[in-house]
Amino acid sequence: MTETPNTPGQNTSDINIVKEFQDVNYETLKDLCQNNADYFHNDTSENGQRLYSSFMCIKDTVDTLWPILLELRNIVSKYDFDEKTPGNGCRSFLIVVDYAILHGIQVNKKVCLKRDGVLFRKSTLTREVESCANLLASLEAYGKHVKSILTWVKNDELFPVGTSSPEELIVKTNDINQYCFYGRSLGFQFCESIRPIVRFVALSMVIFSEAYYSRGSFFSKARNSVTTTAKYLTDPEERAKRIVNISQNATIDFCKSFWFLAESELMKQVPTVVGHNVAISKIIQIPPEPLTLTVDNKDIDIPIPNSHIGKRPVQVRLISYEVREGMIGEGQSKSKLLPPSRGLMVHCHGGGFIAQSSLSHESYLRQWAKQLEVPILSIDYSLAPQAPYPRALEEATYAYCWALKNCKLLGSTGERIVVAGDSAGGNLLLATTLKCLQMGIRIPDGIFLAYTPTWLTLSPTPSRLLCLMDPLIPLGFIMRCLKAYIAPGGNRQNGLINGDNTSDTESFEEISQSDLVELQAHKSPISETSDTITYGSLSSPTGDDTKDTVRQVDISEIDLNPSDGDQSTSQNVNVSDLLERYVLDSDTETDGTKVPVLKQENVSPSQEDESTFQSRVSSIVSSLRDRIGNWVAGRRSGAEVFLDTNKERNLFEDCKFISPNDPFVSPYLASDELLQKLPPVKTLSVHMDPCLDDVVMFAKKLKRLGNNVTLDVLDGLPHGFLNFALLSKEANDGSKLCIQRIIELFDLESLPPFDK
Repeated sequence: MTETPNTPGQNTSDINIVKEFQDVNYETLKDLCQNNADYFHNDTSENGQRLYSSFMCIKDTVDTLWPILLELRNIVSKYDFDEKTPGNGCRSFLIVVDYAILHGIQVNKKVCLKRDGVLFRKSTLTREVESCANLLASLEAYGKHVKSILTWVKNDELFPVGTSSPEELIVKTNDINQYCFYGRSLGFQFCESIRPIVRFVALSMVIFSEAYYSRGSFFSKARNSVTTTAKYLTDPEERAKRIVNISQNATIDFCKSFWFLAESELMKQVPTVVGHNVAISKIIQIPPEPLTLTVDNKDIDIPIPNSHIGKRPVQVRLISYEVREGMIGEGQSKSKLLPPSRGLMVHCHGGGFIAQSSLSHESYLRQWAKQLEVPILSIDYSLAPQAPYPRALEEATYAYCWALKNCKLLGSTGERIVVAGDSAGGNLLLATTLKCLQMGIRIPDGIFLAYTPTWLTLSPTPSRLLCLMDPLIPLGFIMRCLKAYIAPGGNRQNGLINGDNTSDTESFEEISQSDLVELQAHKSPISETSDTITYGSLSSPTGDDTKDTVRQVDISEIDLNPSDGDQSTSQNVNVSDLLERYVLDSDTETDGTKVPVLKQENVSPSQEDESTFQSRVSSIVSSLRDRIGNWVAGRRSGAEVFLDTNKERNLFEDCKFISPNDPFVSPYLASDELLQKLPPVKTLSVHMDPCLDDVVMFAKKLKRLGNNVTLDVLDGLPHGFLNFALLSKEANDGSKLCIQRIIELFDLESLPPFDK
């Protein structure tokens, strides 16, 4: 499939050429549809008439879409960051339609080439053409909503003026058929290398949901896992129905559990097998002790994270391609020690504030560590809903300040410090920088943000509509992530899903404070059992120092003088009918010793059950067919039946929460005075990102204030593409661009010669 050329740096003449090329595609699709419609016009069979109706539907929909596209083309550029960086939610819609047109051409050509053959599979191709017709019809409704949203904004802004609620987004999208986005056309808006990945993720999610919500004995679940896997592999319409219903009905626990599959034993080995080897991948526990920084001869006390779950150690991961002088635990290393790096990168992972960790992002962090040639400190902040706002921000701020004071222990002089985060992690690091400005603490020398939400609300924007077709972060998932992070008290889950009339939040509120302290909110049970967690001191027996060893260090138990420390050895969804005027009635681990994080007597029953469940599902990636029935305890309710119905759930109850006007939640809302003090900021997003408008609006605001800010918008990639850097060439190219931008922020070459 020919991709829509739309990359940063295009000039006006290039864009005009692209428009002419796109216009030719529209006429080509209409001609092909008319040709196929003429061919099947006299075919009196059911499938023949369905094909005829579908081709005419596509042709008429293109004619209806055309004026919408022309209108948006005439105004879309005013919403861009600048002339050289085309990108905003309106432009994303135009790109989606271009991909859909190319998809329609492919389907039409397939029919043209095969319709005279003896083995012409009329019934199969009928469903493909109908799916394409549904896709374009849904995009027509999508375009009308984009136009409507633009009437709510002023000038060149993308955020609606005044108060708007998440309910308005639901109302706006009720008439859009989401099933067509997750069936035979799944992933059409992405580049070729990404499509198999998102299809695999979507298939994994529906199979995982079968296990998560299943009931019955071990043998019945094992048998059903085979049949359901075959069903979803061979019936895209059933898969589409399931995905949409999961998005609308699944609980926050399901979202967390599914996303934590990235930390299964198999996925842990991916970075070490196909990724870059690193000398250091070490877990450090920062104790919750008083921390003081001296700035201009004034002592500043850093608040110890204390909200929601009390005082607990903050876990971070140190990643370095080389062993450097001063690094924790490397005082007696037999490896050649390089001088301390003059730079240090502090990283926060994405995951919607509810899932993932530094471990699940290590696949690209290893590449970054090698190319940047600086140590990376990745913060494993506590996760919602057990630890909602502001807990993660408190921990990110505390860990950043600890790194400022102890950069030598990380193998860095700390002369240049850059913070980098993707998605939720970028939001946290941006808020951390604002906190440092507020407290008068040294801020980082640069900020890198990848597809970062800067306005945490579900109020309608053009790019927000993309979540209706995103298989990785669908609307329901985004909604529940935001609620879990900023409004956990309002997280009322559907009783049907939970199997009783008690909501998840109600159950959560009944947990005592002492129980919460025991929760490992910042780490999934899978990663806890996969990482080496020993709390061992550096006086442990010395082992061989090899690349890719993962160790945990409790710094409260060691001498913070690295020259005297010993080396640790802990290796540690159904396509809807066509429009009535067209449709005829028809029938139908990383290496190392694995040690549990907590002693058995300290694990609460609920946590133990969750850990058992997580360990059972950890093999889903390696065996989708014959192990899925073995992973889930048979305590789930009738949600399985509900998820298999065509009934669409009303999401109003789930979106009834108010996003606070807090700049540390939504950095876009920070005062101009504070934003003007930010260091150089480099932002990156993708055209298919539901958070694209956040990124564009934030970058435009900084530019208006005179800040040093740049923006890159990539084509063909999804939100979260960095996690696919080892699997997709385009995603890997995107990761390399991130590296280049971070290098520019460090600007280490401008430093004076290193004086030992």
